[in-house]
Amino acid sequence: MKILALNCGSSSVKYQLFDWDKQKLVAKGMVERVGIGDSFIIHEVPGRETHREEYECHDHISAVNLVVHTLQSAEQGVIANIKEISAVGHRVVHGGEKFKSSVRITSDVVKAIEDVQHLAPLHNPPNLAGIRAAQEVLPDVPHIAIFDTAFHQTMPDYAYFYAVPHEWYEKYGVRRYGFHGTSHLYVSKRAAALLGKNANECNIITMHIGNGVSHTAIKNGVSVDTSMGLTPLEGAVMGTRSGDLDPAIPLFMQQQLNISAKEMDAILNKKSGMLGLTGKFTDRRDVLNHIKEGDKRCELAIAVEAYRLRKYIGSYYAVLGRVDAIVFTAGVGENAGQIRQQALEGLEAMGIVVDREKNLTTFSKSGETEISKPESKVKVFVIPTNEELVFVEDVVAILTDTYKDHTGYPYTFLK
Repeated sequence: MKILALNCGSSSVKYQLFDWDKQKLVAKGMVERVGIGDSFIIHEVPGRETHREEYECHDHISAVNLVVHTLQSAEQGVIANIKEISAVGHRVVHGGEKFKSSVRITSDVVKAIEDVQHLAPLHNPPNLAGIRAAQEVLPDVPHIAIFDTAFHQTMPDYAYFYAVPHEWYEKYGVRRYGFHGTSHLYVSKRAAALLGKNANECNIITMHIGNGVSHTAIKNGVSVDTSMGLTPLEGAVMGTRSGDLDPAIPLFMQQQLNISAKEMDAILNKKSGMLGLTGKFTDRRDVLNHIKEGDKRCELAIAVEAYRLRKYIGSYYAVLGRVDAIVFTAGVGENAGQIRQQALEGLEAMGIVVDREKNLTTFSKSGETEISKPESKVKVFVIPTNEELVFVEDVVAILTDTYKDHTGYPYTFLK
């Protein structure tokens, strides 16, 4: 059984083909610049050289067609024909309150995703475009939706309500939803396995730190609070997103700059965060390298990020009461030991004792690694995330009628 996982953005289509029977990745890649000209595909197969080919893709249908063509081509292919693909799993960023788990896509499901696309106008429309494209290119296989927001639907109402007019919730769905759900699901369950406990016995703080950043407080195996909110803008400092700020600032600056709400939204989402603080960098590697060269703005940017991370650890510790482990994951979380170190310094009174040398020499390639000292009451792990494996397992479980939501499904990575 081969499962194709698709993650469709406004101008890109990421894909992975996974062989469930052999439990291995067959191929992965990305079509970039979809619909904007000069598009191309990057195709990677384990054991082969990376293939890059320019091919004009005017829309998502042509991009998905290119993916399928490449997967079965004589030169770059990994399958004999399209019939080897058993199902397609689609990442959908926002499921609103409707979806608490992954589902088989029907016309009703598509309509429900359309109904909440105002909550994620940058993400859900291209997700839907990818679903429609894949259904046209692969009409004879099941299509499954995996929602970023589903994992966080266990939050209590007092954690997801904002102190704004209640009618905003009733009419417009304004509440905290949270994102990066499949990543938080995967690493929290792997942390439970490393602790030698059942997931429903563990209290864990998961720190997904990449260009986008979110943190989750997980109590007895389920999400009870998370840092992103109605949109992915709230929370920690990110590559280009501001994260938490005084809500009066955008209104104040709109008046000062005489700009529209749309322009302010673009500034907060695309010109803030690390880029705003440093003036030129979004990649933490660039920021850290320039600190070595004496760049004070870069030094400040990392200090701000680490301080915010530490505040979230402290607040979620208070929410959980007892913490078994803290997990760092995603590109920055897995590879930026200096940021982890600054975020965790001074927390010894909370039972968090970090092995500095081990932390600073731990990267994604190190695999799952404990970076806390033996005497640390709270274990600290670096765990490379694997969202695609969650995609694949959900798809297979739905196909075989064995699926339960994440609170009860026996994922293979629980051991």
